[in-house]
Amino acid sequence: MERPKTTIGRSFEHRRQPLISSRQYIYRQLRFFAYGAIIIGVSLLMGVAGYCYFGQMAFVDGFYNASMILTGMGPVTPMTTDGGKIFSSFYALYSGVAFLTTAAVLLAPAIHRFLHVLNIDTDED
Repeated sequence: MERPKTTIGRSFEHRRQPLISSRQYIYRQLRFFAYGAIIIGVSLLMGVAGYCYFGQMAFVDGFYNASMILTGMGPVTPMTTDGGKIFSSFYALYSGVAFLTTAAVLLAPAIHRFLHVLNIDTDED
């Protein structure tokens, strides 16, 4: 059975398929940017909620702390409650993984296109 020739339902084309057009590539890159934005948005929302609840912070302070932890800058406000300290520890661990995941999602289309270009068969007679 032969593989389908379209990229519908798949994120990337197979190595035997031709390179997609620049317009399709830009659309793909924007779609993956949206996926990355969703990861960051959900992560930020979890952080704000946790800092507001466990750290007993105001919304702006929770947002500030969550943003700083998520970008790898470190905490701003020291945690005074045990729940806040435990949440802050787990959120910092989670944030490292979320940051690396987002970077991989954003870079995947560009890396795939680069590798696909290297793998294109040339028809030399």
